[in-house]
Amino acid sequence: MPRIPAAERRSDFVKAAVKVIATHGIDGATTRRIAEQAQAPLATLHYCYHTKEDLFADVYAFVARRFREVVRENDPHADPATTARRLLRGLMECYLESDDFAATALELISWARRQHEDLGIRVYDEAFEAARTVLQSTASSRPLEAETIDEIAYVLATLADGFALNWLTYGDRSAAVKQMEVTAAVLDSWLAVRLASVPAALG
Repeated sequence: MPRIPAAERRSDFVKAAVKVIATHGIDGATTRRIAEQAQAPLATLHYCYHTKEDLFADVYAFVARRFREVVRENDPHADPATTARRLLRGLMECYLESDDFAATALELISWARRQHEDLGIRVYDEAFEAARTVLQSTASSRPLEAETIDEIAYVLATLADGFALNWLTYGDRSAAVKQMEVTAAVLDSWLAVRLASVPAALG
């Protein structure tokens, strides 16, 4: 039987941890359950990760990377309003596509704020920074103040996370698809008012 490279094994364990955390929560995410989910010996997990904290650090990195990927994949290279709409839809589609990812992301951030304050903040900070960077790059024709860009990023996160909580609570996909449209309409209404009320930043 061919030997599986350590990097591939670590990736398997991270994906398994996402599934286990989504199902059992942080406290229930034992190394034994994670190894079983990955269909690997427990000894192999401990060989790849000396501590559970090391594994969770990679899970955090995975979550942060996935948020950055969603932002990058949903950058239409358009004006700020169009870009914001696309980013929101991309985030909601990501959550709808994988309720395991949605549950794990929210669980990890909440847990980290209680146990390792900076780690929980860092995941959010990285997601915000990715959104800010994209919004700034699309505002070349009408540059926006940094405060306005920050507000757009905040509203995106608030709407996307609210959608995720509702989706995880009820698990009704058909309702969630309709709620995506409602959530997008809320963003459209807010953007129309907010962007009309602020002057362009001075060059």
